[in-house]
Amino acid sequence: MTNLAFSNTALSPELIKNLATLGYQEMTPIQAQSLPAIISGKDVIAQGKTGSGKTAAFGLGLLHHLNVKRFRVQAMVLCPTRELADQVAKEIRKLARSIHNIKVLTLCGGTPTGPQIGSLEHGAHIIVGTPGRIEDHLRKGRLNLEELKTLVLDEADRMLEMGFQDALELIFSLCPTQRQNLLFSATFPKQIKPITEHIMKDPLMVKVESKHEHSSISQFFYQVDNDEMRIAGVQKLLMVNQPESAVVFCNTKIETQELAKALKDYGFSCAALNGDLEQRDRDQTLICFANKSVHVLVATDVAARGLDVENLDMVINYQLAHDPEIHVHRIGRTGRAGGKGLACTLMSHKEAHKAIKLEEYLGISIEPEELSELVIENTQINQAKMVTLHIDGGKKQKLRPGDILGALTSNKAIRGEQIGKIQISAIAAFVAVNRDIADLAVKTIANGKLKGKKFRVRKLVL
Repeated sequence: MTNLAFSNTALSPELIKNLATLGYQEMTPIQAQSLPAIISGKDVIAQGKTGSGKTAAFGLGLLHHLNVKRFRVQAMVLCPTRELADQVAKEIRKLARSIHNIKVLTLCGGTPTGPQIGSLEHGAHIIVGTPGRIEDHLRKGRLNLEELKTLVLDEADRMLEMGFQDALELIFSLCPTQRQNLLFSATFPKQIKPITEHIMKDPLMVKVESKHEHSSISQFFYQVDNDEMRIAGVQKLLMVNQPESAVVFCNTKIETQELAKALKDYGFSCAALNGDLEQRDRDQTLICFANKSVHVLVATDVAARGLDVENLDMVINYQLAHDPEIHVHRIGRTGRAGGKGLACTLMSHKEAHKAIKLEEYLGISIEPEELSELVIENTQINQAKMVTLHIDGGKKQKLRPGDILGALTSNKAIRGEQIGKIQISAIAAFVAVNRDIADLAVKTIANGKLKGKKFRVRKLVL
């Protein structure tokens, strides 16, 4: 038994037993440094990148303190985006499987308010949501925080970047003054300090260094002199490396739109992800990227928060990030779970000051290479293998993944291995199928029945 074993903490036996069934044996560094303090009731400020295990750190703390027999809101987690809130709620539910009758409720913008009002009337133990929507429910008296014991700010840096300062201030003012505060952040900009000083009492500071955690990632830097060279550089890097999935990070929304259009015109399967997208379009873009029917995602840092894609082959920085910590956070999305990752950064002479800061932060010497020296061996653009089908029916129509899989494979010309991820929302379902059977799959669903009913189906084009 190691010092990092969950069983060495004061967590309840039910939680420890459930962790074993989930395959969680040892604590990650951020869990080992923060969880004992969280369990003891201390305020904690923790800095660690995505994938460091922070959700389990605060999630286990919330569950440990929960009085499940008391059906009141006892813990609340604030997240910058709906995607991150959904992920956090899912993880907490997983950690809570051994606790009976626990209710975790998500309250996010971009989704109808009606069902949330109904759920709030029925009560909940833990709320996970975005500041704007939670502020709305509080202002209208639908959400009661009188018995709140723990408040968590997850990705606090991004909430401030996205302009949630006023909403956060209102939420803090309506929480009980006697409570535990937990703040988790990937980066720690100056704007966070006033918040920590305002709401926290003698917090424990935890920082898990991410500087040297990227040994599995190969980093390359390339010299560019203007925007035309940047666009051509991204095209060339994609052609040379032929990734199955790549994220290109831009510093502005306009750049994401211009670059995505240029890559599409060039023939790449590509989509832009930025804060201007409607929630429905954002959801569909993320679905298509996660199920491999879109190869390249061009995104801003804020929009990419909550992006959860396994085995991301490549990250390209369209230009250097404003902050070295953000650079580390970007490239940390590739090379996960023991896999090899590739990170390429385009930079001009005007960005020399950023390069110097990054060199100091990473302890490396940056010598930009020439893009002209890269050789394209395969001139054919790597097309997405999958196509996403959109079915006009979801959980409300009692559709399940098995229904869709069964309907498709009822056609003897469609094999199970030609069908990819199936995701079902309240009123829609999305299924990835091999490109070469996409038309056949559309006909099979359109001409057949799901749950004894006909449903409309189409190929999703972003």
